[in-house]
Amino acid sequence: MTDTTETTAAENAATESAAPKTASHDNEPSPKLRAFMNSGWADSERQDVTLSDVGVWAAKRRDALSQAFPGERLVVPAGTYKVRSNDTDYVFRPHTDYVWLAGDQTSDAVLVLEPNGTSGHDSVLYFRPRADRGEGEEFWRDRMYGELWAGRRPSLTETAKEFGIETRHVDRLADALKSDVPTRVRRGEDASLTSVLSGAKTDADRDQELAAMLSKLRLVKDPFELEQLRDAVAITHRGFSDVLAEMDKVREYGERWIEGTFWRRARAEGNDVGYTSIAAAGPHATTLHWIENDGAVADGTLMLLDMGVENRRLYTADITRTLPVNGEFTPRQRDLYQLVLDAQNAGIAAVRPGAAFRAAHEAAMEVIVHGLDAMDLLPVSAEEALDPESRLYQRYTLHGVSHMLGLDVHDCAAARSEFFGKGELETGYVLTVEPGLYFQADDLTVPEDLRGIGIRIEDDILVTDDGAENLSEAMPRDIEGLQNWMAS
Repeated sequence: MTDTTETTAAENAATESAAPKTASHDNEPSPKLRAFMNSGWADSERQDVTLSDVGVWAAKRRDALSQAFPGERLVVPAGTYKVRSNDTDYVFRPHTDYVWLAGDQTSDAVLVLEPNGTSGHDSVLYFRPRADRGEGEEFWRDRMYGELWAGRRPSLTETAKEFGIETRHVDRLADALKSDVPTRVRRGEDASLTSVLSGAKTDADRDQELAAMLSKLRLVKDPFELEQLRDAVAITHRGFSDVLAEMDKVREYGERWIEGTFWRRARAEGNDVGYTSIAAAGPHATTLHWIENDGAVADGTLMLLDMGVENRRLYTADITRTLPVNGEFTPRQRDLYQLVLDAQNAGIAAVRPGAAFRAAHEAAMEVIVHGLDAMDLLPVSAEEALDPESRLYQRYTLHGVSHMLGLDVHDCAAARSEFFGKGELETGYVLTVEPGLYFQADDLTVPEDLRGIGIRIEDDILVTDDGAENLSEAMPRDIEGLQNWMAS
């Protein structure tokens, strides 16, 4: 599906004119070296590329987006590299909306849906393909895109075959966007688009509508996405088990060993972790997003592990387990843990099609508050604490119980509130249910023996036709199951 005649000319012109991205400490090659490096290479075009499963599903998603914006051009970039420090970049991860629509994971790419005036839109993927050897110095001198420096990039033809979409060199993008067509852009990921779009008919409010629509469309997961989420959950389960199998090292090296052990599994079977792992032992568990992961792990305390693997199609799990470091809960820890587990079970039971998005939160908080009241841990009655004008219990719970899950750990964040936070659940939604209790180490309103204890239990829940399915149910949650898991 490549536009081969025009593309070849454009690629050659771009290759000849573009200076490779080098560093100040790189040596200037001699004319003889240039001639030697630009000759003697075998043809490495891949001939075995066929249409991928994600390419089939991505085409259906583009059709859905096309129907939402007839007659308008839609521009969705993958993004480019982000600087970590000086001349080193973070590992590239494409923008979620781009991945969902294209399936591709290449940097510096832009998907354009151009209205065709008849049946919707024609989709074209503009990106920077691998440089042909012998047509310039990029492949052996360019630190950012050169194959000998940064690895092999796909060709235009390979990408067209794999994802079933027309491909063109990114250097042709500016000309493609010059025509006076109403244009919506998914902004925020590629600053270079600003200059490319200087002549296009764009509007910030219209761009925000595109972002909101993409999040809305991604709320209901298709069968391919559910398969990927199950895969991410299964790898995450193995990552947790890896940590528990190395508790001697965990006690020796602390939270750092937990983070590193889980990351090893994420890289071995997936793409990466879906978010910075939270390996919080002792009082660190009371910090919701503890990512320093540099503390000790001591017997007698609890460790709160909030971790998820991002699989190779970039879908992530998000699971939390709170475990006793020495393998057994104390009586006090057991009572608190059971309260949080009861709250989570109530939250999961509230998940079903047509239920309010906040139903799981409200059900879980009912259990938490009445449990705290029974333990004499509230300054007011349970009824007063639950009153919307009060909610004093939030001192100990802090956060909501659910968020959407998918390609992002906090998925579909741009969706309008009527479809998300204030809306109703639909079959195919995937969300977390994750109540918690957090007693800060310096909180004088709770008994001294509870200070510094943090407990959270989180699972990934699929809304089904008649209720809910816990995608992470295979990971033990009950007290006996957790203790047996650690013992094994």
